[in-house]
Amino acid sequence: MELKSLITKERVISVEYPDPELEGFVIEVAYVPREELQKIRQKCLVTKFDKKTRQPAETVDDKLFLKLYTEKVIRGWKGLKLKYLQELLPVELGKADPNTELEYTVDNALELMQNSTVFDTWLTGIINDISFFNKNS
Repeated sequence: MELKSLITKERVISVEYPDPELEGFVIEVAYVPREELQKIRQKCLVTKFDKKTRQPAETVDDKLFLKLYTEKVIRGWKGLKLKYLQELLPVELGKADPNTELEYTVDNALELMQNSTVFDTWLTGIINDISFFNKNS
């Protein structure tokens, strides 16, 4: 038997956000193999001319990386009420009903990842903990 034949190419799990203040906020998270992460990183490499060394230098376009990473990792969510956003990042709800759910869109997920360090850190922890993806397999 070959190990390659046993490796899962993709697995999506549902994970409830651990803060009791955000009860019912469940995120669909996809396992991304190292090979896929490397492909994403390769797409984000930009060559720029370094004036000091007078040589071309590769850098990662962080904005593009976060966009592609977010699209690959966050597959959806439910239960993210507007009032919950106040636990994740600074927001102005104005007259909006705080119990209205913020729908999942790639753009909303990207905004959350860009503006909420606490959410980004938590999600990265999930992605890096293989035990989440091997439960019920």
